[in-house]
Amino acid sequence: MTDYSGYMGKVLFADLSKQTYGEFPWTDEDRRRTLGGKVMAADILLHHITPEMKAFDEDNWLVITTGPLTGTGCPNTSRFNISTISPLTGIVTSSNCGGDFGLALKRAGYDAAVITGKSEKPVHLRITEKEVVFEDASNLWGMTTGETQNNLHRAQGKLAIGPAGENKVLYACVFSGERTAGRGGVGAVFGDKKLKAVTAFGTKLPPIANRQKLKELNVKWTKLLQTHPLTGRQLPKLGTAGLVSPMQAHSILATKNFSAGRFDDFEKISGEELAENHLVSNAACTTCVIRCARMCKVDDKVVKGPELETLGLLGANILNNDIEKIIRWNYEIDELGMDSISCAGSVAFAMELAEKGVHDFGVHFGETENLSQMFHDIAYRQGEGNYLADGSKRMSDIFGGKEYAIHAKGMELAAYEPRHAVGHGLGYATSNRGGCHLNAGYMVVVEGLGLEVDSLTPHGKAALAITFQNLMEAVSACGSCLFTSYAVLPGFLIDKPNMKLTRIILTAFPYVGPVVNLLHHFTKVPQLNIPLVPHGNAVKFATGMKSNLAKLLTWGAYGYNAERIANIILGQKADADKLPKRLTDELQNPNNPKTKVPLEQMKKVYYRARGWKKGIPTWHRLKSLGIQIDKTVYDAAVEKAWR
Repeated sequence: MTDYSGYMGKVLFADLSKQTYGEFPWTDEDRRRTLGGKVMAADILLHHITPEMKAFDEDNWLVITTGPLTGTGCPNTSRFNISTISPLTGIVTSSNCGGDFGLALKRAGYDAAVITGKSEKPVHLRITEKEVVFEDASNLWGMTTGETQNNLHRAQGKLAIGPAGENKVLYACVFSGERTAGRGGVGAVFGDKKLKAVTAFGTKLPPIANRQKLKELNVKWTKLLQTHPLTGRQLPKLGTAGLVSPMQAHSILATKNFSAGRFDDFEKISGEELAENHLVSNAACTTCVIRCARMCKVDDKVVKGPELETLGLLGANILNNDIEKIIRWNYEIDELGMDSISCAGSVAFAMELAEKGVHDFGVHFGETENLSQMFHDIAYRQGEGNYLADGSKRMSDIFGGKEYAIHAKGMELAAYEPRHAVGHGLGYATSNRGGCHLNAGYMVVVEGLGLEVDSLTPHGKAALAITFQNLMEAVSACGSCLFTSYAVLPGFLIDKPNMKLTRIILTAFPYVGPVVNLLHHFTKVPQLNIPLVPHGNAVKFATGMKSNLAKLLTWGAYGYNAERIANIILGQKADADKLPKRLTDELQNPNNPKTKVPLEQMKKVYYRARGWKKGIPTWHRLKSLGIQIDKTVYDAAVEKAWR
């Protein structure tokens, strides 16, 4: 039970081994401390994991969480999160997803579900407001993600894995409709537990603390999102694919396994090409007012089109200019149930190993005819595909080439080449879950994809990265789409780059780090809210909880630090915040000495501002955030991290 509105007041605990269920204890103090979503999941995992725990252990928990805004009618708040120990990285991963499952879980009466154990045979976990049922899913085993969901009741919120999850490909996904909990291999953990599907159904709605105030805010919030140049124009018109052209212009389009930042044939794989010649319609997650999803045709089917990451990594990064093939591959990879980012990154690395004569996997830059077969072989762990199914880090452990195995902490990087966006490179390295553009804080948006802040200077990038990382953690904890955080950038900075005020602000931007850091310390200023970040007021009106911008950033900092210390307990070393030498030691432009990521320089500033000793939160920092952890456990983990 809970005294707060916005929540359903219950967390499900389901044991697949025993096929029993009950309620996981979660109090109002826990809600005040973590808010919800991935911050809640980080806290749950922090207090459960042990140093010996691995992704495929029976006692590795899957933690599926919603946020307090989910189901309240706020725009773009149908998101949910899945956190667990990643089989790809060995540390905590969190995968944020749209689709319909989060809303359905709350309507079934639960804010979250914690799943443990392993089933002896394939199981479908069916959650309703009246009961939880462990159904035999043997008839679904072997089906693709689409086939699986088509064989489940249409009225339910759905989660499903495909063959890649069943075969424990280390970057297998979980699907809800056509949306993906994509990174870190949560689908492989589902597969290891023989959990083929989870569905939820109910008719309950969360109470609202101040319905009239929230309704008024939602009208303004919707207008903000629909009129902002990023969320109201670029994303609806071109989707994330619209970033291909500006990435090319700013030399940040990963090309030929991140050996370059520009691709001569970029126009053939651009958002403009997708919109003009391949787009059937826009689509959206439930409650979304942006409608950024692309629908395209594969044969006679209308399917989800490729996002920017897939276009870049299966286009420029493997020297392919055929967008029709990318559309088809995107559909095939989705049906098999794999993360297209890690899959494409592993393919590009295999291509470079072949080019350098190290090992020929049968895939080569610019040659694409056999890639559909390779994706199939990866999903079913057949032939050379078995190597690629484990990701580029493990491939480099076997075959070599570590300096150009493009990953951070074992997770392949997204499509942004960071040598022309060095703050984004810092984010990749310090991201808790590995080479993720979102957990990185998406610094690239101020380094050329939204604003025109100097992308090569290290000045101010640490403070901005921390702020963006904390803000995006909090937005996710609310249950909101991370695209709503785009609107934090004033529209005139994007639409009027040559205006005198814009030029002054962008020139000064890298030097306001100390001022930005102050935001993380004023948690008790009651009126610290700005219209461009409505999430704080939305939480207040939905839940009745005290909330403002600084409090949001504190929730974000809580989640970021909780995940980090959980990773340390799991065995992450103090020097884990690294990038491959290609990005830190080799110049992208031989004539410009600034075109590499000055990672060590930025990390020193970053750690000091975070309150970390190198890569580890200090005991004082954890205590200041209210993170509760046994001192003996902390000391033992830190000592091991320094060895």
